[in-house]
Amino acid sequence: MSIRRRPAAALALLTALVCGGCGLISGSAMTDSVLPGPKAGYPDRPLTGAQLTVTSKEFTEQIVLGQIMGLVFEAAGAKVIDKTSIQGSIGAREAVRSGTADAAYEYTGTGWITYLGHTKPVIDPQEQWKVVRDEDRKNGIVWLPASTLNNTYALALNPANWKKLGVRTLSEVAALSRKNPGAVTLCVENEFATRNDGLPGMARAYGMQVPSSNIRKMTGGVVYTETQKGTCTFGEVFTTDGRIKAMNLHVLADDKHFFPNYNAAPEINAASLKKYPAMAEVLAPVTRALDNTVAQELNRKVDVDGEDPHQVAKDWLLREGFIKEG
Repeated sequence: MSIRRRPAAALALLTALVCGGCGLISGSAMTDSVLPGPKAGYPDRPLTGAQLTVTSKEFTEQIVLGQIMGLVFEAAGAKVIDKTSIQGSIGAREAVRSGTADAAYEYTGTGWITYLGHTKPVIDPQEQWKVVRDEDRKNGIVWLPASTLNNTYALALNPANWKKLGVRTLSEVAALSRKNPGAVTLCVENEFATRNDGLPGMARAYGMQVPSSNIRKMTGGVVYTETQKGTCTFGEVFTTDGRIKAMNLHVLADDKHFFPNYNAAPEINAASLKKYPAMAEVLAPVTRALDNTVAQELNRKVDVDGEDPHQVAKDWLLREGFIKEG
């Protein structure tokens, strides 16, 4: 998932490479028989006659969100082309910007930092969404209101270490690192270990003193298992990852608000929205229902239980009453 946070400096080159293939992304039509559910918020099928393409990046949460969006459009009467699971942030972004795709769920922090080139995040989530919405208009992209789903970085630890150390915040981890450096060992991804919005920046912001010998670099999935086993006292996690709950990990509070807000919001091609303004209406109640608890549950079903992302998305929408079987 850290792919989505690559710096804006690479944007121009990657855009040129990706756009050459924007129209060549394979996709297939969704074929569900679904209708608006009792909590859909609209009585008819306002997207009847529309053909809409949804896209996403290639990691679990993004694929599930893309399936949710497609199913909602289907229920509202649209014919939907599924072009989810595009590799990297830039590909999905450019598909929406160019009109190859009509819509995707994107993260406000990604928009602000990766696409719009800012380095300092906005602390208030609503203000972060507003500045992204306003600045991205010039690129032909409309950001609909964001969810409270905030997929950002965090540190976590297993129950035994949580009970033993008694830390609840990153400030307390920093204090522990200064008092007893040997007590703080970190399992992190390679990219997190070098990024300014990752470990180096976090260490500066909180005054953490962690010797390099106490930092173990590994792939993302291994971080979770090693943190659960206690190989490291603390591990880098993403706050909506389903493995947090499945492994009973405790997430520490970012009490100085160092990490950016990555709230999920519909990112819509402006021309598509002008042609089919009901896209905003049908997505609004679903977006409001998305939060970290929901995301952790849906991500767990895919990553831990091995379920199909499309079925996971459909089951949730049916259970919540946003769609019903047709």
